Amino acid sequence: MSFEALLFYFFASVLVAASLAVVTLRNPVHCALALVLTFFTCACLWLLLRAEFLAIALVLVYVGAVMVLFLFVVMMLDIKTLPGREGFTGYLPAGLVVAAVMLAELVGLMGARKLMAGGPVRDAAAEQGLSNTEWLGRTLFSDYILPFEIAAVILTVAIVAAVALTLRRRPNVRTQDPTAQAATRKADRLHLVDLARGNGSKQA
Repeated sequence: MSFEALLFYFFASVLVAASLAVVTLRNPVHCALALVLTFFTCACLWLLLRAEFLAIALVLVYVGAVMVLFLFVVMMLDIKTLPGREGFTGYLPAGLVVAAVMLAELVGLMGARKLMAGGPVRDAAAEQGLSNTEWLGRTLFSDYILPFEIAAVILTVAIVAAVALTLRRRPNVRTQDPTAQAATRKADRLHLVDLARGNGSKQA
């Protein structure tokens, strides 16, 4: 078995384990760290397959932006099930484990890059004389347009479901009613007052 195949199976194993940790761990911060590892491992897999644009986009968008938003939401939710070890030292072991696995994956990728120089992995973009980004765009919007549209519908449904699941009615909290706002008429908000002439002003 080649080094690239071993690296692929290592990344796949880490990806499956991290994905299971996201949905099985009870601590939301640990789940967020496992999700970071999941995204990073998926990016390493794409780098191994020479899909650099997807890998960089995944790291920049999801690991760099979406995960920050997730952690912000976790803190804003005020979850009462967190154990009493909150703080930097409480989450340090989990963070070190995630960092160590990510470092091992980076070292493995650097070793694979040296061995894969002109190696067995097929580069479809280079075969057509296109950059990786251009080849990906053409393939995505021509050969895979139907799966792309289905994925867009699934993501839209997931967004609507997430909003519906988190929508809660709390007493004594001022909220807006978009339906009532949209049904408002001009007469409900605007009142014209006919002031008497000369009332409150001096006569000329």
